[in-house]
Amino acid sequence: MNQLEKVTCQYQKFTQEFQSIIISTVNEEGMPNGSYTPFIMDELKNIYIYVSGLSTHTQNLNVNPRASVLLIEDEAQTPQIFARRRLNYDCTATLIKRETDEWKNIVDKFAVRFGEIIEMLRGLADFRIFKLTPHSGRFVIGFGQAYHISGDNLDKLVQIGKQ
Repeated sequence: MNQLEKVTCQYQKFTQEFQSIIISTVNEEGMPNGSYTPFIMDELKNIYIYVSGLSTHTQNLNVNPRASVLLIEDEAQTPQIFARRRLNYDCTATLIKRETDEWKNIVDKFAVRFGEIIEMLRGLADFRIFKLTPHSGRFVIGFGQAYHISGDNLDKLVQIGKQ
């Protein structure tokens, strides 16, 4: 197995280490906001978030559907704080209409992953689901080991700085 194949395997497994994402959104004045939210991901790497309408990131997504998502290795697990493993996706957000079959299916998947809390959230009218569709990304596994992610299935990795 060559180096790129090893990195691709690491990339494919990396998201399974996480239950939440760090999300960056921007309001209508261009002010950025960083936050976090639990998530689920489908086989096409679409990310679904189930969020309160009162949260800043939800309000921002309502006016600007662009978001950046970050999954980053825990500080306690990294051998080098300056080179934490991380995965970034640039995404476009779409609101999933409440009580549709798609919405119910996604809520059911949240319940499987996160348990009883989802039944309580299901009854809160201000909670909504956004689908974050990634269109590109970056996977970093150490110093000099950054890879641009592209392709129809976000499965093409190209080392940055290498031709």
